[in-house]
Amino acid sequence: MTDPIPSTIREIRKQLRLAMNGVVSTSMREKGATYKLNFGVSLPKIKEIAATFAPDPELAEALWQEDVRELKILATLLQPIDRFDREQAVRWASMVGQSEIAECYTTFLLQKLPYARELAMQWIGSSEELMQLQGFLLAARVCQQGQILTPQEAEHLIGEAKTVMDAGVSRTQRAALLALKHYGRQSQSMASAVLSALADYPASGSPEKQEFYEDLKFEFDYYQ
Repeated sequence: MTDPIPSTIREIRKQLRLAMNGVVSTSMREKGATYKLNFGVSLPKIKEIAATFAPDPELAEALWQEDVRELKILATLLQPIDRFDREQAVRWASMVGQSEIAECYTTFLLQKLPYARELAMQWIGSSEELMQLQGFLLAARVCQQGQILTPQEAEHLIGEAKTVMDAGVSRTQRAALLALKHYGRQSQSMASAVLSALADYPASGSPEKQEFYEDLKFEFDYYQ
């Protein structure tokens, strides 16, 4: 029996070529987003293409193996949730490669998994930057969904976020800040816990730390 996956991927590539935007792909490359191949296709168009194919774990796995921006994003859209185990989730996370793919992976797939919270708590302590980035992005999504962290999980999140933010501005720091925002939005006591952990920031003499603190304080004042 003929394997339908290669022909399906050829059809996907054909649709991507028709929608490609060289200006966008060049701009992304100049900003540091380097892929083996980047068609520069917009996210709405990628979602439109994904909608023409049935979710399929074998197809998603084949797409994820490619170092092609659009194929990796399509993989996160076409992977069935109930056919994605923890081992595969970790393996995919180790192959993300770019922060944009980390965001898509977190948004379109990871946050929907029943064990998303466990993965978030595990990854925020990782020494690998992209893995830690995914951990904070996922923690933000989990809190946004209204899941309440245990006291131990909350302490872990706030502690790891502060460590990252103490180190200065980075893509991981921005994800950590986002996670703290969504955590603190849940209640006044949670917001207070975040601000208390960063109580040394206003008088630190660091413009970055002062901005982090004021950003969080403004966020919590607005939502509560």
